[in-house]
Amino acid sequence: MSKRKEFHKKRGNEIKDLTQKISKILNQSPAQSFNYRQICAKLQITDANGRNQIIKNLEELKAQKRIEESEPGKYKIAALSKYYTGTIDATSNGNGYFISDEFDHDIYIPARNLNRALHKDTVKIYLYNRKKNSSREEGDVVEIIKRSKTEFVGVLQLSNNFGFVVPDDSKMYSDIFVPKNKLKNAEHGEKVLVKLVDWPENSKNPFGEILDVLGKPGDHDTEIHSILLEYGLPYKFDEKVENEATKLPFEITKEEIAKRRDMRKDLTFTIDPKDAKDFDDALSFEIMENGNYEIGIHIADVSHYLHENTFLDDEAYNRATSVYLVDRVVPMLPEVLSNGVCSLRPNEEKLTFSAVFEINNKAHVINEWFGRTVTYSDQRFAYEEAQEIIESEKGIIPQEVSITGESYNVTPEIVSAVLKMDELAKILRKKRLQQGAITFDRAEVKFILDENSEPTGVYFKEAKEANKLIEEFMLLANRKVAEFVGRKNGVATKNTFIYRVHDEPNVDKLAALQTIVSKFGYTNKIDMSSKESTAASLNKLLSDVSGKGEANMIETLAVRTMSKAIYTTDNIGHYGLAFDYYSHFTSPIRRYPDVMTHRLLQHYLLGGKSPKAESYEEKCKHSSEREQLATSAERDSIKYMQVKYMEKHMDQEFEGVISGVTEWGIYVEIIENGCEGMCRIREITDDFYIYDEKQYALVGQSSNNIYQLGDQVLIKVKRTDLERKHLDFTLLEKINK
Repeated sequence: MSKRKEFHKKRGNEIKDLTQKISKILNQSPAQSFNYRQICAKLQITDANGRNQIIKNLEELKAQKRIEESEPGKYKIAALSKYYTGTIDATSNGNGYFISDEFDHDIYIPARNLNRALHKDTVKIYLYNRKKNSSREEGDVVEIIKRSKTEFVGVLQLSNNFGFVVPDDSKMYSDIFVPKNKLKNAEHGEKVLVKLVDWPENSKNPFGEILDVLGKPGDHDTEIHSILLEYGLPYKFDEKVENEATKLPFEITKEEIAKRRDMRKDLTFTIDPKDAKDFDDALSFEIMENGNYEIGIHIADVSHYLHENTFLDDEAYNRATSVYLVDRVVPMLPEVLSNGVCSLRPNEEKLTFSAVFEINNKAHVINEWFGRTVTYSDQRFAYEEAQEIIESEKGIIPQEVSITGESYNVTPEIVSAVLKMDELAKILRKKRLQQGAITFDRAEVKFILDENSEPTGVYFKEAKEANKLIEEFMLLANRKVAEFVGRKNGVATKNTFIYRVHDEPNVDKLAALQTIVSKFGYTNKIDMSSKESTAASLNKLLSDVSGKGEANMIETLAVRTMSKAIYTTDNIGHYGLAFDYYSHFTSPIRRYPDVMTHRLLQHYLLGGKSPKAESYEEKCKHSSEREQLATSAERDSIKYMQVKYMEKHMDQEFEGVISGVTEWGIYVEIIENGCEGMCRIREITDDFYIYDEKQYALVGQSSNNIYQLGDQVLIKVKRTDLERKHLDFTLLEKINK
């Protein structure tokens, strides 16, 4: 439903938003004093009624101590002790909360005080009644310092001479007015990308212009492109970027090979998803004369082709990451690089950046080497193919494997290499867990798509030994690269580097998790006395819930207790992996921080001095933000595809588990496919239910019947909404087990 509001300057004779307007004038010149005539002039108020309102408002602000009377009849903004800078977290009902490091709680901002601030905008607020932990604390936005975003996706509602775009984003509380000459030939009901260009003082709605027409709502490509653009993620490359990429010199010359360690004769292979197009990494394996193993982790040398201060590098930095949606990949680099020259395809020579280790039978690293190499991949495996080797008795497998659609002769040497590396990977994993690493081995929701990207099936994909083999050796390379730069002789260096860090979990969230899981009968306490005990407790919990109906929900809640992993030059270690030093080195085709890691590592290998950290820290922050946006887009694409899949199952019954309880209803996750929908409280008709926050439950007032977090229930699919990516279920009954 449209949120369109009329334009008007005054309601009756009352000047709209007068407090905010006066505050803005005084705040823009905090050292200057103004009398009522000067304020009238700035607001273009000329009538007596308007002047009286301003005089009255100035006295009210003075009484509230928000402004000071510096001399008779002249006013200035009060001392800045009650002014704070932070970000806005907007709600779907038009109110908001102010978030700042200066507070241990959020400050409520009612809609009337938002002063046109939007979700995630950086703002300055004035704080009323500041009392520690007071629930009555409120703020007033006095200045918008920086807009978080100015482009929105929405549906155009067209009139004769203008239009309104109704944003998809529920946290964008105002429709956007678009004049006739800014409509870009968009038609009524089409989904568009609109840019906010102005928000006049006398308008309740911002003004915008349409940048792109995406198509009809509900169309597959329209919705996928909408998801990307909603998060500011481009879905196509600019022509100048594509042109620059195609003009790169791709030939591997003898001169270039001479500068590198030549490892083309080493047994080398890749293990990736069967539908992968870009192969970032390869493994090599050789048995040494002393009985140890030389294992190479070879990574595409993207930095050889991607040079700073080029269109190509600027675009890669701006994107910062590839985006993996359900039906497509939106790459960080143009296809000629990501799927072509940089991809470590089988039977091709490639320029690589490598971490090479001598490892003994106990998985101890005896020696290490880092540097640029040239490699040749002998074979490409899908995870399923490598898993077949691992699971086959004594390594006896068919001579040919063709899960990827390509057949290979599987030599005894490759079989031995895969089996030995699997053995070493299991030792490395065991060591990590003993040192306090947390095992979030969550099953991924995957879709079976037809040729038109329509979902025909949903399944859970679990990580098996082949996935974990690759994971352990990638973790080893990332850890050792970070240690090589960040620590010398056991002492931390001051060398600027790109770290992937993960802070300790939130204690309050862990306590809340303990309360929830105890309701399922998991009575072992989460021991928060140390890092190691916390990790051990969480691992025990995750092991106990594995395979249960509530497993996915509890695993999701456990993940939410964790801090977000970010990129930074300030190393605090990685809590989840139990590493003191950790970087991202292994995926430069799809992550810009890995490109920076390669550049810095090469700089230090050549004897370079540490560059200043400030510019790298800024790039780390940008990369972390883009990663979070990409994750949100990926999550939305899964929700969209789940709703699309469930359209074919209207009125069908499913067993589910209650995954969330709110005052307006319960969320239920279908056990067999992970699709989540809502049973609205007003549609549960066997009793009158009230939300009990302490029990995470809806409680029937007559029957005392309880629908609680984790309960198994029978539901029927009632409604699907592709545009909102939402499912509605009818609650049929609780399943007592």
